[in-house]
Amino acid sequence: MMITMIIILFMLGAMGGSFACAQVWRLRARQLHEDKAAGEQIDSKELSRLQRLIRPMLRDRSECLHCHHILRWYDLVPVISWVVLRGRCRYCRHSIGYTEILSELGVGAVFLLSYLYWPFEQLGAYAWVLLALWLIACVLMAILFIYDAKWYLLPFWINAGLICVGVVYATYVFISGTGQTAVSLISGIGILGGLYYVFSRFGWVGEGDAILGVGLALFAGSWQHSLLVLFLANLLGCFMLIPLALRGALKRSMHIPFGPFLIVGLFVSVLWGDEIIQTIMNIVDPFGYMVML
Repeated sequence: MMITMIIILFMLGAMGGSFACAQVWRLRARQLHEDKAAGEQIDSKELSRLQRLIRPMLRDRSECLHCHHILRWYDLVPVISWVVLRGRCRYCRHSIGYTEILSELGVGAVFLLSYLYWPFEQLGAYAWVLLALWLIACVLMAILFIYDAKWYLLPFWINAGLICVGVVYATYVFISGTGQTAVSLISGIGILGGLYYVFSRFGWVGEGDAILGVGLALFAGSWQHSLLVLFLANLLGCFMLIPLALRGALKRSMHIPFGPFLIVGLFVSVLWGDEIIQTIMNIVDPFGYMVML
C-alpha cells in the first residue's frame, strides 16, 4: 500500500510539474502580448515563437515551441517521454531543454516528500484535506518558481490563486484544532507580506514578492514559521550571492529572483519547521527561560 501510494503521488506530482511548465509558457506569451500592446519594448522573436499559445482554452493543445507540431499523448507522458526522446522534439529533433524534466521531477519529489513528512497526520480526515490543498498550492508555487527564475516576475493571477488556496488552507487549520491563533497568523502575514511590501517601496524587491509573501504566510500559519521562511530564504540567497561576489560577478544592476528562495523556505518550514525551530530554541535558550517569560 505504501509503495503504491508513493508511486501514485510521484506520478501525480510529475503531471503537476508538466502542467506548471506548460502554463509558464502560456503566461509568458500573454505577458509579451500585453507588453507589446502597452507599447513596451519586447523580444519580437520570442513573441513570434510563443504567439500560437495565445488561444481559447477549448482549442488549446500542447505543441513544440520550435516546429509548432501538435504533440500527441505519448509525447506528453511526464518524465518518460523526455527520457525516451532524449530531451528532443520527436518531429523536428530540436532540443526541448531541461526546464520540463526538472519541473516534472521536482514537483514529483515535492509531492512525495509532502506525503512522507506531512506534519498534520494526527488530524485524521482534516490532514488529507490539508495535504490536498497543499499539493494544489505546490503546483501554483512551481509556476511562480519557474516564471520568476526565468523572467524575474511573479504573475499576479497565480499569486492571487495561491492566496485563495491559502485562505481555505488556513481556515481548515483553524477548525481542525491545532491551537494556532489568528494573531499569530496575522503577525506572520506582516512579517512576510508587510516586510516585503516595505522593501518594494524602496525598489529592493518587486511588488510580486510582497503579494507572494501573503500567500506563503497563510501556509506558514504562524509568526514563528513565517520568520523561519524569511531566514531560510535569505540564507539561500546568501549561498547564491556570496560566490558571485567572490568572483566579482555581482553587479548593482543584476536582477536576483527572490521568489524561488521564499518558496523553498516555505516548503522546508511546512514539513520540518517545528523540528528546526525547536532545535534553534534549544541552542539559543537551553534552559527554557524564554518560554517561561
